[in-house]
Amino acid sequence: MAYPTAATRDITAPAEKVWALVSDLPRMGEWSPENAGGTWTKGATGPTLGAVFKGTNKNGFRRWSTSVTVVAYEPGRVFEFAVTSGPLAVANWRYEFEETDSGCRVTESWEDQRKPWFVVVGRAMGDHSAAHAAREMEATLANLAAAAE
Repeated sequence: MAYPTAATRDITAPAEKVWALVSDLPRMGEWSPENAGGTWTKGATGPTLGAVFKGTNKNGFRRWSTSVTVVAYEPGRVFEFAVTSGPLAVANWRYEFEETDSGCRVTESWEDQRKPWFVVVGRAMGDHSAAHAAREMEATLANLAAAAE
């Protein structure tokens, strides 16, 4: 059930290993060109359904934080989180994992949840279009593969 904006990569590592890397949100900054990591909040100490994370992001000289809630959690199969800025929905990021003969296939997908006015205001923080998300996903999956393989 990937969202319309998606990237897929085969990685020569078991799905459980790659899933563990993706779901370790404090380390996401190691894979993502825009995310700089963050911390679990509201009593969360790791990924579980409903866990909340404060993400730190960067794009050029711009810096901002978001709230992230884990909305799908199936170890080795699916990991998804919803991103908000204050009370405003921003996006959902989803990772799906399939076993392959040589490791796993990872599909990262994105769905913009912003209202049209928020898209316009958000341009001050840089490009956050579907095309931008697709480029970021390609880079994230390449970095993830390098770490896992």
